Amino acid sequence: MRHSEFWDRMDRHLGAGYSRVWAESHVMSILGGRTVTEALEAGEDPKTVWRAVHATRNLPASER
Repeated sequence: MRHSEFWDRMDRHLGAGYSRVWAESHVMSILGGRTVTEALEAGEDPKTVWRAVHATRNLPASER
């Protein structure tokens, strides 16, 4: 998954105005106590980060 696809999904599920705020402020234990932004900046694969978001937000299985 590319970063652009990751952010498209985030925008679709959280809204374009809120997705970046949530990504910068919501710390997830599944990402090692990091935010989405921190995980991506550390080089974590966007697909891995998306799976963490998917699980945390309890999104539909069709969106995996």
